[in-house]
Amino acid sequence: MGARTGQDYIDRLASLGTTVHIGGETLQGGIPDHPAFRNLVRTYARLYDLQHAPEHRDTMLYPSPTTGDPVGTSFMVPRTHEDLAKRRAAFKVWADESLGTLGRTGDYLNSSLMALSEAGEWFAQADPAFAENVRRYYEMVREQDLLMTHTLIPPQANRSQAAAAQMGGRLTAHIVDEDDNGIVVRGARLLATIGPTADELLVFPSTVLKGRPEDAPYAFAFAINCDAPGLRFICRESMDYGRSRFDHPLGSRFEEMDAVVIFDDVHVPYERCFMLRNPELCNGFYTETSAVVHMTHQVTTRTMAKTEFLLGLISCITEAIGIEQFPNVQADVAEVIVALEQSRALVRAAEADAAPNRFGVMTPKWEPLNANRNWYPKLYQRFPEILRKIGASGLMALPVEADVFGDAREDIETYLQGATLSGTERVRLFRLAWDMCISAFAGRQTLYEYYFFGDPVRMAGAFVAGYDREPYKQRVRDFLARADEPVAAGREG
Repeated sequence: MGARTGQDYIDRLASLGTTVHIGGETLQGGIPDHPAFRNLVRTYARLYDLQHAPEHRDTMLYPSPTTGDPVGTSFMVPRTHEDLAKRRAAFKVWADESLGTLGRTGDYLNSSLMALSEAGEWFAQADPAFAENVRRYYEMVREQDLLMTHTLIPPQANRSQAAAAQMGGRLTAHIVDEDDNGIVVRGARLLATIGPTADELLVFPSTVLKGRPEDAPYAFAFAINCDAPGLRFICRESMDYGRSRFDHPLGSRFEEMDAVVIFDDVHVPYERCFMLRNPELCNGFYTETSAVVHMTHQVTTRTMAKTEFLLGLISCITEAIGIEQFPNVQADVAEVIVALEQSRALVRAAEADAAPNRFGVMTPKWEPLNANRNWYPKLYQRFPEILRKIGASGLMALPVEADVFGDAREDIETYLQGATLSGTERVRLFRLAWDMCISAFAGRQTLYEYYFFGDPVRMAGAFVAGYDREPYKQRVRDFLARADEPVAAGREG
């Protein structure tokens, strides 16, 4: 099949019987037409269509090593620096289309699966079958261009206790049975973003496990169809309120649903299992395979696109209301420019210093990307604040489309005009800013970016622990060792 079109995606999603709880309803299929999902489905369909657009085809696609058919570049195993650059260019096309607001475009987990598929030697430590399972699954997803989501963390019930201690071990998803064909999983996991609109669910290792015998049932990695029997998604309230794209320009396009995943004795075939009952190896699932590096390469490209959009939006507002020349405004704009240039520099450094990992995959330098993933979640909290400061009262009294094109139109054109924009144009611009810094959609974006890779405090601890500071400490020691050296003659004082 190869790279699919938007209609291919919609047709397959319509064929699934995914069980979804949302707004008091229980759906079993019908996702593409449901009000909470239909706009996002159309957005993802457009992303798939972009792969085939003449201006993007050479960037977004490459020949399948199996069939020769065009498949998505995010599946491509990079062997050279040029391959990494092509992957980043492909990431950027989708990121630009969504203004960086979609955290679960297909290229995110495609990048992870690509790295995992090449790490067969590592999976074989547990069982040679796991290495083959990962490779075959990657090939299937690549050739069918499937959309994956994943779920990682246990329910937020009592974080002071290990999973095995909560509700007698019944709360968190765990293995409850095993037969000749596979395993049976029961319990819950968070947080499956786009779960109801995805084809496949990856259930990957979550928090670091202690390696105690009681941790073994919680240590696994597998993939399952989103409409597998016994699998259910419990969704939050939709932030697509069915309003026009004029009123909610972002929420009406890019609202990617988050969901809790319930495993009600879900049977997972062995051929879909990548790791079982091995806490020690599960703890190294992302790092030892370089999956986290390639995922972060995609994420940093996305957040760079998001920062570009924010810089453009802020600049349009300052121009529209004539505040470009004010020093306090320039200082705020400068913050965003600095953030953008730092992101670009970190990506460039990661690609320039890339090297093959032990599996022969050209892998970006981890430290610059790790620096970005520690820095950006906290930095992003500042961007909505800057938007609110610059937009000020103009964000508080915004009419909606019905008024802009209704009886109030003349007043709006007169009294809500900007220095460079008509009243209608200014309201349209400010509604975009409102949806990026004040709306429910905006609030979710801010929280989502903060916790994208996990608790920033724990991430910082891991960053420090894994960073080689010894050369810099040695430099200090070397300096101290020469501190008492005599000053050269004629140089005293």
